Amino acid sequence: MWAPWRLEYIENADNHTDTCIFCEKPNQKKDKENLIVHRDKHCFIILNKYPYNNGHLMVVPYEHKSDILDLSDTVLLNIQNIIQKAIKALRSTMDPHGFNIGVNMGRPAGAGIEDHIHYHIVPRWNGDTNYMPVLTNTKVVSEALDQTWEKLNKEFK
Repeated sequence: MWAPWRLEYIENADNHTDTCIFCEKPNQKKDKENLIVHRDKHCFIILNKYPYNNGHLMVVPYEHKSDILDLSDTVLLNIQNIIQKAIKALRSTMDPHGFNIGVNMGRPAGAGIEDHIHYHIVPRWNGDTNYMPVLTNTKVVSEALDQTWEKLNKEFK
């Protein structure tokens, strides 16, 4: 099994910086390089660099908030609208059978980036769990991130 993109995550899992990638990346205006597939008024959609499945997206508000209760109704509504757009784009480009959609708020809940709230959208397919996660704790992701970015960016346009 060859998944070289995971090594960066493993090697840097305990390296925390004072900067927030969800604040930095949208300001850099390098959407393809930063895996940002769509921008909206109050939030953006970014591919997860270390996906649980092909097409794993995150919807992120521009505001740097760690708690969902700190987001305004306007931002929350925009996030929900963008989640709908993301589902439509994923259905059109990847034809998943279902989705996991959720928020990990706080480190005990599984948040890898706990200081900036974000929503995960993970496409799922019937039978997408096989022996790899069970026997070797390994997940097979069959498409490169740049290919997924190209498909989804085109769909959002």
